[in-house]
Amino acid sequence: MDWQSQKVIVLGGSSGLGLATVSRLFAAGADVVAVGRDQDKLDKALAGLDGRGSVVGEALDCTDRAALDRFFGRTGPIDHLVLTLSGGEGAGRFGELDLAALRRGFEAKFWPQLEAAQAGLPALRRDGSLTFVTAISARIANPGTAGLGAINGALESMIGTFARELAPLRVNAVSPGVIDTAWWDRFPADVRADLFRQQAETLPVGRVGHADDIAHALLFLMENTFMTGAVIECDGGLRLL
Repeated sequence: MDWQSQKVIVLGGSSGLGLATVSRLFAAGADVVAVGRDQDKLDKALAGLDGRGSVVGEALDCTDRAALDRFFGRTGPIDHLVLTLSGGEGAGRFGELDLAALRRGFEAKFWPQLEAAQAGLPALRRDGSLTFVTAISARIANPGTAGLGAINGALESMIGTFARELAPLRVNAVSPGVIDTAWWDRFPADVRADLFRQQAETLPVGRVGHADDIAHALLFLMENTFMTGAVIECDGGLRLL
């Protein structure tokens, strides 16, 4: 793909998976708009990137549908839309699961991704691509992850139907496993280190994931025009355990 002729919007582009995706696209020569909540954070994150394309950051509250509609109303035509929006709540064993926290988890990831996808449709090129980021919790049965699995499984269950309804627009998703990003900063450092060590010892690939692993998968789905209705499991083999 000639990325120099492509315009891509990445929602959640100021850190983690989104920023890694922005970095790869910028390096490839694409015209990239990175969207996040905090303009200062965006500016600092993007200042460290190097590439052949163009990249700008725009602050936007993706839980605000009116703001999303205004944003896509002024972007002009786009070729690809990537949704890396996420939250951190909803984990825990069911007997003690805080259902209010699970509801907030849906509000932070499920609904913003759907609202953004719907708002972005008028701007998307007819045969471009729309790519969601879910999580492998949708595809495994680890105790304590039922709520997270519900959020991500709800998104994944819609991918195939979207691909048929919106064709020739291609609709896909990447389902990450344990990825070393700031998402894990909510846990004490020793807990995080112990988890990553256990994962590295257990996973078939022998390590936890990096944000660039997911960015690589996202670019593949954007580039490959024969991919639609697919969910790529980029999890280091976690689903096999």
